[in-house]
Amino acid sequence: MATTFEHGGGVRSVRVPIPDNPLGHTLVYVVETDRGPVLIDAGWDDPGSWDTLTAGLVACGTAVTEVYGVVVTHHHPDHHGLSARVREASGAWVALHAADAAIVRRTRETRPERWFSYMAAKLTAAGAPDGHVAPLRAPRPRTLPGLSPALPDRDIVPGELLDLPGRRLRAVWTPGHTPGHVCLHLDEEHPAQLPGAGRLFSGDHLLPEITPHIGLYEDPDDTTVTDPLGDYLDSLERIGRLTPAEVLPAHQHAFTDAPGRVRALLAHHEERLRGLLRLLAEPLTPWQLAERMEWNRPWEQIPYGSRNIAVSEAEAHLRRLVKQGRAEPVAGSEPVAYVAV
Repeated sequence: MATTFEHGGGVRSVRVPIPDNPLGHTLVYVVETDRGPVLIDAGWDDPGSWDTLTAGLVACGTAVTEVYGVVVTHHHPDHHGLSARVREASGAWVALHAADAAIVRRTRETRPERWFSYMAAKLTAAGAPDGHVAPLRAPRPRTLPGLSPALPDRDIVPGELLDLPGRRLRAVWTPGHTPGHVCLHLDEEHPAQLPGAGRLFSGDHLLPEITPHIGLYEDPDDTTVTDPLGDYLDSLERIGRLTPAEVLPAHQHAFTDAPGRVRALLAHHEERLRGLLRLLAEPLTPWQLAERMEWNRPWEQIPYGSRNIAVSEAEAHLRRLVKQGRAEPVAGSEPVAYVAV
């Protein structure tokens, strides 16, 4: 399969691989501007991924040294990972929404031991068995990948045009997958004259065939009770109202009919919440709920790290149900169990 793709109207994409990940790749978009190319996301920080990105830029008729800026949809490493190397090679600026920039700062400043003790406490509170939590308490190397992401130079301010000379690119704040996730609206006529309001770089917010992970916003130093799933559903409706002619997501492939995809995702999450309420006919901890939820494979086959992600997603759904008054914690339960109301 080709590494680069021509989307028309001065927009191309490069398929940058994500090592050992079923998603396979991140679509890094290359947008021509009067000052040189601007990248939408940068891909995973891995030598092979870097080689693919730099060769892809050459195939697009430019070079990494020519990059003017990197607009990052959110802080996850398959999007933000190579931002620092692109900046080192080109002098480009790197822009991120303030909420995700704050996460990057805290990640860089927090010792790895603090993260692991935090995750151990969170999983214990969620009802995880001791055997699952024990590895998080074991000694480990002082340096770990992904804990020194690049500090951005600029904040993405929703509603304002970004610094893409000769183009009209505006951010739409779409929290849910992360607190500072943004979609990027290219407010220009579609090159193939498709009906609708320009094109939308949707990051992980709106994907054609899969639903993004919605888990708790993890932060050892923030005790705010957030509602990521509620944020995501509100953000979906905002994008549906925008009615872009075409959506250019960070994974899979470009697609049209954003409002139809939004309706399908809203229906999916409501059906999932109803399914969880059926499971919560009896009191369950978040871990027990995650064990019983439907995933893309049986719980016994889900690897260690993915189980942590699954529990976080179960907790996000529980938060939404509690906020809606459809479930409640069982008084005196330890670890806390939840039951349908």
